[in-house]
Amino acid sequence: MIHVGIIGGSGYTAGELIRILMFHPNATIDFVFSTTNAGKPLSVAHQDLLGDIEMNFTNTINPNVNVVFLCLGHGKSKAFLAQNQFAAHTKIIDLGNDFRLTKDAVFQGKSFVYGLPEINKATIKNAQFIANPGCFATAIQLALLPLAQAGMLTTDVHINATTGSTGAGVTPSETTHFSWRSNNMSHYKAFEHQHLGEINQSVKQLQADYTNELIFIPNKGDFARGIFATLYTTIEESLEEIVSEYETFYADQPFVTVTTTAINMKQVLQTNKCIISLLKKGNRLLITSVIDNLTKGASGQAIQNMNLMFGLDETTGLKLKPSGF
Repeated sequence: MIHVGIIGGSGYTAGELIRILMFHPNATIDFVFSTTNAGKPLSVAHQDLLGDIEMNFTNTINPNVNVVFLCLGHGKSKAFLAQNQFAAHTKIIDLGNDFRLTKDAVFQGKSFVYGLPEINKATIKNAQFIANPGCFATAIQLALLPLAQAGMLTTDVHINATTGSTGAGVTPSETTHFSWRSNNMSHYKAFEHQHLGEINQSVKQLQADYTNELIFIPNKGDFARGIFATLYTTIEESLEEIVSEYETFYADQPFVTVTTTAINMKQVLQTNKCIISLLKKGNRLLITSVIDNLTKGASGQAIQNMNLMFGLDETTGLKLKPSGF
């Protein structure tokens, strides 16, 4: 069995990890670390766990676990690792943004691999430290990478993506308060969202000569979880050629489905799936990408990476079905 530790156990991504790991056939949760809830049952923070798991939060770590998931706020993973030591064999998967960019990937002698399995699977299998991708970044990269691989990106890409309120984390703020968010919509960090760095990094990993701009408008939606992203760009190739590139690129990727039919977000909620829809009118290509921000965009992808790191089938514990109603 893979013995798992979770750091920052009170947040949404930790709750999602627990929900999936409880039924993972090859993993067992050793501890869930939280300084604010130490000694209290997990169900105090994650009410959906009431009656399903008898475990309390702790403020101590077991340094000898096989793998640790860091579910801390962005920028806090480095501080935690500087203050806490794990065994030489312990694998670390960071769900924050501390190590995603190449310039930040080495810390205290640890080299973090960018954990997007659809392009880095071979490297992930041999890695000890993983930087799990961001949620917007996952949806957008999966939408673009087949075009980059084929060298088809030649102009700017316009991106509009909307995320649920869980994307803002568990700590309430003015714009996550129900009375503000309900029946409301807004954009934020237009043209400068922090996930642009990792998206550009992966695009250039596959198409080094791409010098145009990814123009990204992120939105806050009136729903709890999920990401609905639309992207459009100019491409001369036919839709049939483009679909062929996508199907070839994702032929061995179990969580990505390509279609030319209309899609909606409910098709992926509470799953590790990404569905990509392709539509072409004239020389404009519309790409729609939908994921669950907490699963494929965070905790599900982290478990997918864990599976690869420990030599398991990457779908282990992740064969989850959405509810369409």
